Amino acid sequence: MRKGPKTRWLEIVDAAIATLAELGVVDFKLNKVAARLDVSAGLIIHYFGDKDALLEAAFRSVVGKLNRYAATRMQMASGPRGRIEALIDAHLGQSQFALETARVWLSFWGQALHVPRLARVQRAHQRRMLSNLRHSLRELVDPSAVARMAETIAAMIDGVWLRAALSGGSELQSGFARELICDFLDRNIGAKSAAPVETHFDTINPATGAVLATIRIDGAAEVDRAVARATEAQRAWGRLPGVERGRILHRAAALLVERNAELAELETRDTGKPIQETAAVDVLSGADCIEYFAGIARTIAGEQVDLGPGAFGYTRREPLGVVAGIGAWNYPIQIACWKSAPALACGNAMIFKPAELTPLSAIELEKIYLEAGLPEGLFQVVQGKADTGRLLSRHPGIAKISLTGEVGTGKKVMADAAATLKQVTLELGGKSPLIIFDDADLDEAVSGALLANFYSAGEVCTNGTRVFVQRKVRDAFLARLKARTEAMVIGDPLDPATQVGALISAAHMAKVLGYIELGVRQGAKLLAGGKRFVGGSCGGGNFVSPTIFTDCSDAMGIVREEIFGPVMTVLDFDDEEEVLARANATEFGLAAGVFTNDLTRAHRVVARLEAGTCWINSYNITPIELPFGGNKQSGLGRENGRAAIEHYTQLKSVYVAMERIDAPY
Repeated sequence: MRKGPKTRWLEIVDAAIATLAELGVVDFKLNKVAARLDVSAGLIIHYFGDKDALLEAAFRSVVGKLNRYAATRMQMASGPRGRIEALIDAHLGQSQFALETARVWLSFWGQALHVPRLARVQRAHQRRMLSNLRHSLRELVDPSAVARMAETIAAMIDGVWLRAALSGGSELQSGFARELICDFLDRNIGAKSAAPVETHFDTINPATGAVLATIRIDGAAEVDRAVARATEAQRAWGRLPGVERGRILHRAAALLVERNAELAELETRDTGKPIQETAAVDVLSGADCIEYFAGIARTIAGEQVDLGPGAFGYTRREPLGVVAGIGAWNYPIQIACWKSAPALACGNAMIFKPAELTPLSAIELEKIYLEAGLPEGLFQVVQGKADTGRLLSRHPGIAKISLTGEVGTGKKVMADAAATLKQVTLELGGKSPLIIFDDADLDEAVSGALLANFYSAGEVCTNGTRVFVQRKVRDAFLARLKARTEAMVIGDPLDPATQVGALISAAHMAKVLGYIELGVRQGAKLLAGGKRFVGGSCGGGNFVSPTIFTDCSDAMGIVREEIFGPVMTVLDFDDEEEVLARANATEFGLAAGVFTNDLTRAHRVVARLEAGTCWINSYNITPIELPFGGNKQSGLGRENGRAAIEHYTQLKSVYVAMERIDAPY
């Protein structure tokens, strides 16, 4: 079939971009572009005239791609500060471009200084970026500072790319440049006349939009008082024998089980998760954790070391003192238990801040601990948003922070904690691979993929959202997956028949729908879902149909970035070496899964996967007995299992002399 001029023009531009990525601008020649297309160089001259014109067209194509990507990210952002950060991420985030496109962008940046045509494109891009920045900054700073701040942020972004163009791109391999710009925002936003200080916030039922409660925000004075009370309570608690601490924790676990039904309903109203999940998992898994560490409490001990006939040594495991936990909104009561149980078992006090979107169940947990016999002040809940969390991470009276949250939040907490050398445990985000080999039981593999993507409406950090399916079984897998996905029941979370509930907020729903739109734009194919669900009584809530994308590539935003919603991406692969390389090609390292009937291969693959938690022929099962946590950008430290004891105690070494001192003086 003969190709039209527009199609041929686009093919030449795409070939030019690929040639630039492979060879760089110095070795870029028209005949090499022609060879890539198997056409004559004369044809390219016919369309573009000369090399500079082709470079300009290629640059415009790349700039257009970046601008569309940035626009999508900004649409998904919440508020003016979020839009600015989305623009920064679009330019400097590690996953904003395929590696190929990033190399081309660097080439253009190096040449824009010398080639007028490219400089014009760069200036137009700059004007667009400044316009976006000014639009958002008008809501944040004094009008007299808008232009100056926009130009400064744009210059910082441009400076990173220019330096990267001169040095080969190393500046883009870490998030340091992004953090510097965000720090600049932190220091300068607020110059506008101060808005009224928030003193309360509403918690909303995600399924209906109704206000469940109004919560008072705790400020510096309240946090100081909480730390003082916790410090006093911890002194006596830390001296109790472990068996006594364990008995109180056992009573707390029993109370959670006894009140499972009412707590599960509260959790469903606050999170939008189906009651069939919260009743079976959320509360009871928290009780399991407390019960486990209640038993561990009496076993916490150091070791004796034989140093010969003249001496021996021993170690003591001692409490850290007052520790803080900062929770996430997807598993509020479970996370509160996962953090508080080992902390209390080890003799610490804990101040816990739940996410502002789900503040209610932590209040009930505090009541249960008190009823079980925990001393007043030993476990306290403080409420608030990021500012309250920052008060905890910076407080000199707190010895440790344990956070479950986003990567960016984790970095900020770690930076704040460094000022007082706090210990830090971070359980952060993920973009986990789920690998399905052609010898797997396909029905089991489909079950695993569904649990790895659509449980809790996809709002699970470990979710295996990159589903790699060996090509031989791809079609059979997809047919079963589509049928079972479309049969899932979406509806009122309080209905026991509901399998898919509401997303946590309207803003988060908009973000998820934005990613679905991005996937379609980038060429992925929708196999199922892809829309907001408004059927039945769901019209007033934040419901999104379980969504499956096929024909995905590793470079797509929906494949590389954490969406935290019911969006599955399916990718094909041919062999083990290939899929391992692709599965590990991510900044995250929280979890991974493998489905195969070849257990030798299963263990071999798991050994090479760069993830803190792995499953073989299962997914998203997290027994309390097994340590849980991530590698790479997915976190530091471990929760659950005996490993958690190491993160809530400090070792003291004691040397005991058995002979007289042999002093040389």
